[in-house]
Amino acid sequence: MSTSVESRQAKMIEELRIFIKKVLSDPTIAVKSMEVARKYRGQPNADELIAREISATTTIRIPENWSEADRMFLDILHDVLDDEEALY
Repeated sequence: MSTSVESRQAKMIEELRIFIKKVLSDPTIAVKSMEVARKYRGQPNADELIAREISATTTIRIPENWSEADRMFLDILHDVLDDEEALY
């Protein structure tokens, strides 16, 4: 594995670690994130709208230039919504 790949992976792991700490310290983050994702689901530029509102209304900050961890978080929100929809 190259050093640049290892460095990217280490950065992503650290970002996810910080994110998980925030979610565990403030359980409203998960609830609010899901509410925001539901609100914008299916809209053009949904990920951008979701990222902006989550950044504005929680302690989670998703910058304009998304990292791999930011993209993963947004993908997971969509996965949870898909699972939720499949139940109904």
